[in-house]
Amino acid sequence: MSAIIGKVTRVLGPVVHAAGTAAAQMLEFVEVGPDRLIGEIVRLQNENIIIQVYEDTTGLTPGADVYGSGLPLSVELGPGLIGTIYDGVQRPLTEIKKASDQYIHRGIKVPPLDRQKKWEFTPTVNLGATVSGGQIIGTVPETARIEQKILVPPGVSGKIVSIVPPGEYGIEDEICTLENGPNRYPLTLLQRWPVRRPRPVSNRISANLPMITGQRVIDTLFPIAKGGTVAIPGGFGTGKTMVEHQLAKWSDADIVVYIGCGERGNEMTDVLNEFPKLIDPRTGRPLMERTVLIANTSNMPVAAREASIYTGITIAEYFRDMGYHVAIMADSTSRWAEALRELSGRMEEMPAEEGFPAYLPTRLAEFYERAGLFETLNHQTGSVTIVGAISPPGGDFSEPVTQHTKRFVRVFLALDRDLANARHYPSISWLDSYSEYVETVASWWQEHADPEWAELRQEILELLQKEAKLQQVVKLVGADVLPDSQRIILEVCSLFKNIFLQQSAYDQIDTYSTIQKQVKMLRIFITFYRLAAEALKHGATLYKIKRTKAMSAILNMKYSVSNEQSDKLDQILTNMNQELSGLGRLNF
Repeated sequence: MSAIIGKVTRVLGPVVHAAGTAAAQMLEFVEVGPDRLIGEIVRLQNENIIIQVYEDTTGLTPGADVYGSGLPLSVELGPGLIGTIYDGVQRPLTEIKKASDQYIHRGIKVPPLDRQKKWEFTPTVNLGATVSGGQIIGTVPETARIEQKILVPPGVSGKIVSIVPPGEYGIEDEICTLENGPNRYPLTLLQRWPVRRPRPVSNRISANLPMITGQRVIDTLFPIAKGGTVAIPGGFGTGKTMVEHQLAKWSDADIVVYIGCGERGNEMTDVLNEFPKLIDPRTGRPLMERTVLIANTSNMPVAAREASIYTGITIAEYFRDMGYHVAIMADSTSRWAEALRELSGRMEEMPAEEGFPAYLPTRLAEFYERAGLFETLNHQTGSVTIVGAISPPGGDFSEPVTQHTKRFVRVFLALDRDLANARHYPSISWLDSYSEYVETVASWWQEHADPEWAELRQEILELLQKEAKLQQVVKLVGADVLPDSQRIILEVCSLFKNIFLQQSAYDQIDTYSTIQKQVKMLRIFITFYRLAAEALKHGATLYKIKRTKAMSAILNMKYSVSNEQSDKLDQILTNMNQELSGLGRLNF
């Protein structure tokens, strides 16, 4: 990158104006000034260019050179991604620390992937075979769980005229050569891809496979589909990051890309310190062996925050193309939107509502539309699931980021401050949240968990709605004036909220629930309500129902019955049927 394409004329924080030449291109990756600060051209105006710089521009003066690359802002894709911690423009923070101190020095250049490390490459195609973009030509075992599949870059095809034997190779070593007419394409373990351009797929598939998280309130009431889009809005202290941590650890995604976008430095420090210590419950290996971390704290350059989610989604699409199910945790998109607002203001664009740029909805749509369940170019099935946290100021869900995001996502997990203050976690409101994937994943749940899953779920939601209305009466006149037929609804819903919906991340048994345990617990609550309501009709009293052994068993089951002992729940259900049915007959 040495061609000078302009001279700096004006510096407005991360936005730099320059007098350019005809060689400049929109969204071109450039370097600015003597320190070679990295940036991207975001606007062309006649002979002038506007550059979004991803580093601190302090000291940059008019007259400094702008160097063009002729290429868009891209990320490096290949072996070495898993377990690495990057900043918003894919600079490896661990390696940067070795080359600097606790802060990132301006203009520092460290390659995203290790050029010295050798990887065990095994070819899967033969000499003379004809291959096309997206096809697998070999494999590299990256971790104990993840095997990277080396793909032909999209848009490239031809006949294999040379391929290396199995062995150890660096990511820049030529492993294969394609010939297509007069053109020859040398392939390596490394490929680059523009972050703002989605990677191509063969076909989009209906998202009908649930992403199992082990969190009962999500899986049972508001299920997420693989390839789905999720928003988690909540005010400060309501537990957004905690929910995303639980999803990252327990979801059945093959790979997790965690993007800390504009979060506080101490919060990201906790993430970076804790994640390497976490153990993957499925393999017993470190969780980092299936995780890529992107850390862009609030004190880092604001422009890099804007780029961070595109860096993350492109890495996710790369693994999706190998046939993996990838989950992205973006924490939080509000900070990303604030970066858009600041950059838009510095470029003197006309502001829309609350100062955000008028193109905010378009950018949100472009991001969330890159999620989905797909048939890849090599005819495998892979997915990208996007879980975006939102931090509305003051917990106001009517602000622009929350409202626009709501238009583009199909799962809305609203966090409730009152629940968080009561230490009810996850603090997901069962009244304000929803999932539009219920119908598409219902057949899977009915086949793998319980044929009556949809009916049981609907019945408990209706009870929760009734309980919310009864609570308004209780606040006015007290619960004692209600008949037992209504008080039993309050009792059952109180049990359900405290036993089923509340889940402790610190309890070894309660932190994760299998689908079998979830549906059996759900059936116990529904059956308890049905039998209790019937017993009340036959003259039983609420006092006697509350003193039954069945009630005691329900209170203890989430901590006393592990996932491997779900047959104990069947026994609780059997005993409950006998006890409450007998209670009704005795009082008839």
